[in-house]
Amino acid sequence: TQLEGDRRQNLVDELLTRQKQLQASYKNEGPEPDVIRSSLMAGGVKRGVTNPWLLEESEETRGLGFDDLRQQQRRIIEEQDAGLDALSSIISRQKQMGQEIGNELDEQNEIIDDLTNLVENTDDKLRNQTRHVKMVDQKSTSCG
Repeated sequence: TQLEGDRRQNLVDELLTRQKQLQASYKNEGPEPDVIRSSLMAGGVKRGVTNPWLLEESEETRGLGFDDLRQQQRRIIEEQDAGLDALSSIISRQKQMGQEIGNELDEQNEIIDDLTNLVENTDDKLRNQTRHVKMVDQKSTSCG
């Protein structure tokens, strides 16, 4: 309908205006960046539809220009990178410790296996000697 066409044309015109304001703000042309930013964020509820892009600007970024925002963003990224580097070194150290523990366990398992073999050999020898002693005991009782 004509009414719907007009409504859509008004929306397109409003978007074009906001685009020009945004470009002017990015180039630091025209009024103060805060005024432009506020006008871009303005709006609210129109015909029962809420604009999802309308958010309160945080105190950290209020009053900052684009260069300041970029600088703040770079600083945050550098802090995150430093944290990730620290985390990486901690994880590397834990990996190294895990590998050393695994190697130590392998050595201990080998020692236990050797000890088990020695105990089995000693047990076999003890049984053989016990049999010999029983045989000697039987022979000595039959002679007596």
